Amino acid sequence: MKILVIGNGGREHALAWKLRQSPHADRIFCAPGNAGTSQIAENVPIRASDLPGLVGFAKQNRVDLTVVGPDDPLAAGIIDLFAAEKLRAFGPDKSAARIESSKIFAKELMRARKIPTAEARTFSNSKEALRYCEQVKFPVVIKADGLALGKGVIIARDSATAKATIDEMMNQHRFGDAGRRIVIEEFLHGTECSMHALLDGKHYVLLESARDHKRAWDGDQGPNTGGMGSFSPANNWNSKLQSLFDSEIMEPLLHGLLQECVTFRGLLYPGLIITRDGPRVLEFNCRFGDPETQALLPRMKSDLLPLLEATIDGTIERCAIEWDARTAVTVVLASAGYPGKYETEKSISGLDEAAKLDDVQIFHAGTKRDGDEVKTAGGRVLAVTALGLTLEAARARAYQAVSRIDFENRHYRRDIALNAVAANVTELL
Repeated sequence: MKILVIGNGGREHALAWKLRQSPHADRIFCAPGNAGTSQIAENVPIRASDLPGLVGFAKQNRVDLTVVGPDDPLAAGIIDLFAAEKLRAFGPDKSAARIESSKIFAKELMRARKIPTAEARTFSNSKEALRYCEQVKFPVVIKADGLALGKGVIIARDSATAKATIDEMMNQHRFGDAGRRIVIEEFLHGTECSMHALLDGKHYVLLESARDHKRAWDGDQGPNTGGMGSFSPANNWNSKLQSLFDSEIMEPLLHGLLQECVTFRGLLYPGLIITRDGPRVLEFNCRFGDPETQALLPRMKSDLLPLLEATIDGTIERCAIEWDARTAVTVVLASAGYPGKYETEKSISGLDEAAKLDDVQIFHAGTKRDGDEVKTAGGRVLAVTALGLTLEAARARAYQAVSRIDFENRHYRRDIALNAVAANVTELL
């Protein structure tokens, strides 16, 4: 089969890496890809936002399956365009992708189906939003309605921060049209957990659990990012929570989508917070998480390609996924300044030395080739994943690999999975 993976991040490198292992994969293209994907696939200089160009390439090269990584092309209707040309593509259509591209659509759906989530109000007028903030209990969470590269969620701990955030989103257009409408919701206390499910419209199969680290700095400080690291399986997930997740979230959601005449075929990734009262939905995503994918796929022993095909064909209920029992820890190396204005064009050294370590996989994100060199070309540059028999062992191996990689002013969190390791030690005591 010829496969096209759309995107240029660490998630897309992980998807291409996993699909490359399938005996059914003959040729893999990545559009536009990065320095890492160029080692296992053929990079194509077409941006993920160039939907006509991607459709044209898939037709011309007789691509058998296209896998869409980022959320933006899904929200723009790339699956609909491929379907119109009778091309197979993995991902939800534009109507189903609203579950991520519109926080308001998702909130209304959850409210209608009584899916547990934070209480919220939506606003399209900044003056009304500012007045509302005069009566709420802080902290609150303020979200841009649309897509904002994982950065459109602000925790406002006081009135001044809330007012400044509303002004930036709605009046100064910090996130463009994505912040034209906003959601203000209660702050939920608990620990976060990422779940992924392959949905074929009527049925679903869950992937293993994972936990993300969103804040830029150690100790969960600093601004939100696209994700600075992850580990799998999550240490705050168990069979009881999964039962609640199935009955209170996934089943009502599927019924609600079908009642809305929405057929969701693709990857659904509910971001959860585990509270004293059980799991609550923070948000829905309609694609593989990043960097969760970089922790999940190295643990997946099953062939990914048939799973994606079954999702498209409506036969996912016949599938089972085999997992490596070991733990995975992923540490993201970022450019100085990320998630704000960041540096690029920095030479990266030590990649080969790090890759020599057993059970280590390096996924490229913001990288490019410049002659014989690999250079930085984005905010999140690399995701280093290690497997271990224990969380502590996986974490130690991941940071051992990180220590071998260098580029000027690199930035990474030094506490990925550290709290989970500490919790495990406390339990033993």
